[in-house]
Amino acid sequence: MGDYSKALEFYEKSLKIRETALPPNHPSLAGSHLNYAACYERMGVYTEALKALQSAFKIQQKAFEEGNPAFASTYSWFARVYRNQKTLPETHPYFGISYSDIGDVHRLMGDYEKALSLHRNALNIQENVQCNPLA
Repeated sequence: MGDYSKALEFYEKSLKIRETALPPNHPSLAGSHLNYAACYERMGVYTEALKALQSAFKIQQKAFEEGNPAFASTYSWFARVYRNQKTLPETHPYFGISYSDIGDVHRLMGDYEKALSLHRNALNIQENVQCNPLA
């Protein structure tokens, strides 16, 4: 196992240098935040990992157009942290699918009111889906 506190110390030094030398939305700053996220994820400090990922993502949104390959790594880290945290935001598309499936079961059982409520939840989630883990 690595010395994460030492790693964080050096990531901090690296970030400070980059913040001083580079414009605020330079992609290298996103890289620094991704390094933080990776370290925090490995430490199991998921809230800090998500904060670092959000910082990286915001910089990437300003530096690149959507679809740039730089986003792929960030999206993968979001997925990894959420998976390891064993939680997903309540608006995650998987919940919409689950609501819809459970709604179908209630419909087949003749409980139309409950089915309708669940399908409305599913629809609400699906209508608000974006390719943005911060949404």
